[in-house]
Amino acid sequence: MLQQTADITYWIAFTAGILSFASPCVLPLIPSYLTYITGLSFSQLDEEHPDAKVRLTVLLHSLCFIFGFSVIFILLGAIAGIASSQLESFLREGLDWVEKIGGLLILLFGVHMTGLFHFGVLLGDKRVNLQKKPSGFAGTVLVGIAFAAGWTPCIGPILASILVVAASSGQVGEGIGLLSVYSLGLGVPFLLSGLLFHQFLSAFKRFRKHIRLIEIGTGVMLIAVGIMLMFNLLAEITMFFYQWIPVRG
Repeated sequence: MLQQTADITYWIAFTAGILSFASPCVLPLIPSYLTYITGLSFSQLDEEHPDAKVRLTVLLHSLCFIFGFSVIFILLGAIAGIASSQLESFLREGLDWVEKIGGLLILLFGVHMTGLFHFGVLLGDKRVNLQKKPSGFAGTVLVGIAFAAGWTPCIGPILASILVVAASSGQVGEGIGLLSVYSLGLGVPFLLSGLLFHQFLSAFKRFRKHIRLIEIGTGVMLIAVGIMLMFNLLAEITMFFYQWIPVRG
């Protein structure tokens, strides 16, 4: 049962990473991020068939950028797991209250993202701006760290929600695992958008009018996850899916 519940939370974390990438604070800025970290011009990136040197530059710098923000996110997951495990050791029943309070917070984050009500004081913009990119791959890693440290109002509620889920697990390994999967969900589409930049721009022109709908859908998902945590429904819902979806042979 515990393993099955963990499986669905990992899927939630991975989906949350993808939705963070598709948020209004990240998706429209992907071309700027890519030109900034790679040092390539927009026209070089936008070639329909870029040469091997351009592709390699995009690949290596994108991986460094992903590594940078993943380190911070995973560290936060580890801290959330440590804090939760310490709480559990002092108060065995305390984790139940962590889940309920955490569920309420996630629900409020979801309400914020749908636009029904904004919690501006709690979710203010904390972006870190680097006026000049440090040189080399190490500099790109630092940009990734700065990106992770500068949670915007769009990505903040999603990331905070995954951290709450990590904290409610009561396990350090679970916190690290959830934030690793979240980073993967955010990093994979970023990498693909760089390697397939020309196709990304074409798709983005068609997709951008739906960004607000994606944000509302993300808010609804967070509200649902919050309710599941508040009423301890994750295990029951996981068992329902396992009855209908053959996950293991």
